[in-house]
Amino acid sequence: MVGIIMGSDSDLPIMQEAIDILESFDIAVEVDIVSAHRTPEKLFDYANNAHKRGVQVIIAGAGGAAHLPGMVASMSPLPVIGVPVKSRNSIDGWDSVLSILQMPGGVPVATVALDGAKNAGILAAQIIGASDKCTLDKIVAYKEGLKLKVEQASERVKK
Repeated sequence: MVGIIMGSDSDLPIMQEAIDILESFDIAVEVDIVSAHRTPEKLFDYANNAHKRGVQVIIAGAGGAAHLPGMVASMSPLPVIGVPVKSRNSIDGWDSVLSILQMPGGVPVATVALDGAKNAGILAAQIIGASDKCTLDKIVAYKEGLKLKVEQASERVKK
């Protein structure tokens, strides 16, 4: 299972891409709103207990100061993937990118592109696929599908 958390419900349209891609790989997801700044007790509980509920990877989306992914990574034994979200109070998204990207040694957060929740979902599936053959086979098929799309587009352009 993959835990998908975000700082606000306004992040859901972006984070939905992670939910959708994981569901297409038949990976269970749990989704919640966990604000690093407004619900710190909930953040502590989530980070400390997600692995006890069977979560294998956490995807944390956040905008603005974007403390959620790093705070979760500081407490959880699970891999954390951060999704910087360009929010209305953002400095063109750079504050979110840098807040998630620039983690201190010992507290890694895998960081995807601004609003890159789809890639976060794919990365989470790849992490799970490293130890689950069924998921790995779905990732292989997905990547083959990407290759075929490019080859088909190339053939159309050549005509």
